[in-house]
Amino acid sequence: MSAEVVSIKRDQPSLGPILSLIATPMNAVNAVILGRMQSEVPLIPALAGHLISGGGKRMRPMLTLAGAELVGYQGTRHHKLAAAVEFIHTATLLHDDVVDGSDLRRGKETANLVFGNPATVLVGDFLFSRAFELMVEDGSLRVLKILSSASAVIAQGEVDQLTAQRKIETSEERYLSIIGAKTAALFAAASRIAAVVAERDEAEESALDDYGRNLGIAFQLVDDAIDYDSAAAEMGKDAGDDFREGKMTLPVILAYARGNEEERRFWQEAIAGFRNEDEDLAKATDIIRKHDTVRATRDRARHYAERAIDALSIFPDGKARAAMTEAARFAVSRGY
Repeated sequence: MSAEVVSIKRDQPSLGPILSLIATPMNAVNAVILGRMQSEVPLIPALAGHLISGGGKRMRPMLTLAGAELVGYQGTRHHKLAAAVEFIHTATLLHDDVVDGSDLRRGKETANLVFGNPATVLVGDFLFSRAFELMVEDGSLRVLKILSSASAVIAQGEVDQLTAQRKIETSEERYLSIIGAKTAALFAAASRIAAVVAERDEAEESALDDYGRNLGIAFQLVDDAIDYDSAAAEMGKDAGDDFREGKMTLPVILAYARGNEEERRFWQEAIAGFRNEDEDLAKATDIIRKHDTVRATRDRARHYAERAIDALSIFPDGKARAAMTEAARFAVSRGY
């Protein structure tokens, strides 16, 4: 491999710095997760572990831990709270896979496919309950309010997405509202609570909230771009899931807006559910490629990532700020 190629690879943003920064507290968080997902009912840890041990990035608890490093917090309260954040996220994924009828998650068969829909929904409920137990144990009403409010917003966002499904008229504004609720709300809350447990001022709380919220929007934009831009093996999910489910994500919204009459008629039929075969997905991908809307979506994601990075400007330079900055850049450069 040439020195030039090696240099290019090293220049790619990665999660390496943030993972190194939080390695020790993340071990503590993983111990809490493992302990609290146990139950006298064997199906519960089996089903929960199927997803929790499935190789996710742990982005949301990572933000709680990195935020705590950024504000110089010396305690351990954030360990249980980061675990609560991960339980909230995992519960929503379990419920989402049932709603969407998904077959793959992180390259594995989804829990609902392996264990069935009823068990998957109920274990999702169990994990939500565990999350609230951890919040109550922390004892901070402010933390409880932030995380419980985020949980409500996530649910609202998922319902809003469901009602927007198969509606070609879904606007970019509504789409951004949906992802701001279903994805960015938990990113924001996970980041903000680090400043709360450290008893920092409102300016630092707000800055961490802004960082997480903008990063969450960027992260979801890239997820939606990847659905039309990567092989299923790379994504760890079924290629074209969003297309077959009739979801109006930004690549489609932009392609529909930029399309000619024949292309717009195709989108109307596809989103309504009348064209969802493999050849229809191939045609959708061709139209999206023609109008370059994956790149446009990634460009929009970079804009939000830069807003996230700008939010950190009130904090002093150091390893934590640099790691969180690189994590934001990784979020929009990734292919999976």
